[in-house]
Amino acid sequence: MTILFCGDPHGRFDHIIQAAREHDASVVLLGDLQPIRPLSIELADIAQQVWFIHGNHDTDSERDFVNVFEDDLADRSLHGRVITFPDGTRVAGLGGVFRAAVWDPSARTEPSYRSRDDLTRATAPSSRCRGGPPRTHWSTIFPGEIDRLSKLRADVLVTHEAGAAHPLGVGVLDDLARAMGVHTVFHGHHHDSIDYSDKWDIQGFRSFGVGLGGILDLSGRDIVPGELDHIRRFRRR
Repeated sequence: MTILFCGDPHGRFDHIIQAAREHDASVVLLGDLQPIRPLSIELADIAQQVWFIHGNHDTDSERDFVNVFEDDLADRSLHGRVITFPDGTRVAGLGGVFRAAVWDPSARTEPSYRSRDDLTRATAPSSRCRGGPPRTHWSTIFPGEIDRLSKLRADVLVTHEAGAAHPLGVGVLDDLARAMGVHTVFHGHHHDSIDYSDKWDIQGFRSFGVGLGGILDLSGRDIVPGELDHIRRFRRR
């Protein structure tokens, strides 16, 4: 069984279900799922083939939050852990985005909070969500999450945010990938597919951005082109 990596679906899953069936594949969703119905209902036909990380938009509303974080498929989240897939590939996940109120690695400043628990303790009870931080920060990346992942080993790392090869990316994710010893990284979030191949030797791993609704296989081959790929595919100079 192969593995397919799926760019931000934003509530559209028919093409993912079709690809999973046609290729007899496991699928990894790269965040911003935003299912209209609970994720387990949207993906009922391929539930045992699905893994995912969350994106920033998965905490936009109460419905978004409930349909992802409190769904029956919540245990299929890759965030913060490594899962060995049927073909033996070890895949690690880091969902969410960096937010300056918690940590902005590009600013080279110390984080305000190292963990979700730290932020929860600093949050008034009336502003907490499910006993944790405000809902938005359930999709925020905390330094402690990266610290824990960096001690694990994997073959592939999937993130919502992009690494430094992307014009809007963050170098700390490249550091994480190297610490984990991965050979390939896939990210979503930016809705574009960029040719990073001229950066691979410097990075020490292959990296791929997956376009809006796009699907790549483990080699980086297009299975379904992203919707914006035809106008936003470019090489970063």
